[in-house]
Amino acid sequence: MPWKPNDDDLEILRGQNPWHAEGAVPVTLAPEGRRSMAAHLWHALMAPESGRFQVVLGPRRVGKTTVLYQTVAELLRRGVPASRIHWLRLDHPRLLEVPLGDLVRFLADQLGATATNPAYVMLDELTYAERFDLWLKTFHDERWPVRIAATSSSSAALREARVESGVGRWEEQYLPPWTFDEYRRWNGDAPAFELHDSLDASLRANLGVAMADQRLERRRYLLLGGFPELLLKDDRGDEVSAVLDSQRILRNDAVQNAIFRDLPQAYGVHEPFKLERLLYLLAGQVGGIVSPAKLATELHLSTPTIERYVGYLERAFTLFLVPNFATAEESVQRRGRRAYFCDGAVRNAALHRGLLPLRDPNEMAKLVENSVAAHLHALMQLGEGRLHYWRDGKHEVDFVFQERADPIAFEVTLSASHARAGLEALMQRHPRLRGRCWIVSSELPAMAPSAMTDGIGTLPLDLFLRVTGAQIDAVLRQRIGDRSVRR
Repeated sequence: MPWKPNDDDLEILRGQNPWHAEGAVPVTLAPEGRRSMAAHLWHALMAPESGRFQVVLGPRRVGKTTVLYQTVAELLRRGVPASRIHWLRLDHPRLLEVPLGDLVRFLADQLGATATNPAYVMLDELTYAERFDLWLKTFHDERWPVRIAATSSSSAALREARVESGVGRWEEQYLPPWTFDEYRRWNGDAPAFELHDSLDASLRANLGVAMADQRLERRRYLLLGGFPELLLKDDRGDEVSAVLDSQRILRNDAVQNAIFRDLPQAYGVHEPFKLERLLYLLAGQVGGIVSPAKLATELHLSTPTIERYVGYLERAFTLFLVPNFATAEESVQRRGRRAYFCDGAVRNAALHRGLLPLRDPNEMAKLVENSVAAHLHALMQLGEGRLHYWRDGKHEVDFVFQERADPIAFEVTLSASHARAGLEALMQRHPRLRGRCWIVSSELPAMAPSAMTDGIGTLPLDLFLRVTGAQIDAVLRQRIGDRSVRR
């Protein structure tokens, strides 16, 4: 029998859709400071040829729910009647009891939705709905008159058991923490970067861009993390309080809730305490080679279980692993992987670093290296390349980013006199990297590889972060369907 909501159910639906009565989204739900994705997601929903649903995935606290509310506000501005836009928070205790198909069918029937006048349905906390993937498949294949945008279950990605349901039916849009460029643009600092189809070309095109001193802003960004709510708080100049508050919030939400709520719900994890210990061990060796066998011994788990748990943490957007750069896949697998966090501030929160990052240069060096890795990883998540490190004997290079055309390499350092032996060895071993290697440091000027006798260019840290962030934004907008974007 079709689901028939009672008075309490209808009150729940009214409460989740305040624009039906007010004609606008309350500013507390859709603040003016928008994530870049929110300014463009409506393209994918309103396009006449729109056929795929949009699922926004990403770490906790990056603003996935806010993006959906801001998308509702944009749809209203674009003339979509408020009555045709419906919000369903699927982790609501009552809605958990109702099949997703019944909920969506009720909304579509109430509206008399058609292909030309569809219902716009926002599904917050999508993975809390039982068999959500099969329902999305049904909506798509049976051509239900709905346009859907959704968020994952907090930080948990779509369950891997049925990912084939999504092929051709929904697009996953990765929402990373704020890039440094997005953070600065929100604050009104918006250089006009020249962007191209590759990161290497974009970096070269902007070597001459003059930027204001951003050391204080960069320090705040690295210490608090790329989380809008935390960065936009008025700390009144009290850095100590801001750092401690950030770590407290991130430890509770991005660490504890992810491990003890999201991952057990999404993947059926039966030993979350060991998963928590694994996260702490990985955090303690960020940037180092991960040895599943050693981790298995320390945690008294099997190596396959360690591999599976690490995979859960990756799919929860807590951390990611970077493989070795090699021409043969066998070498890639044999030489191990390095661990980084999607945001270094989460790593500090997990380890109770407290005020140590404020005074320990080694801790700041880890944050800088992790931030470079996270920016490149975000670009990779959008399908723009593959991220590696390189190690051969005593030589190593922090990152090799494999673009569609050719790879580029980056060595990250706090020092202006950092050794170049690793990059020189890399170019000798892989000649196609000649003239495509860079040292990234806040202490170095912008110099093209061609201007240096050893063929190794230098990039100021802020310039690298900002141009890479702008590249991420442009790629994201193109993916969503904003045809005004040209690179």
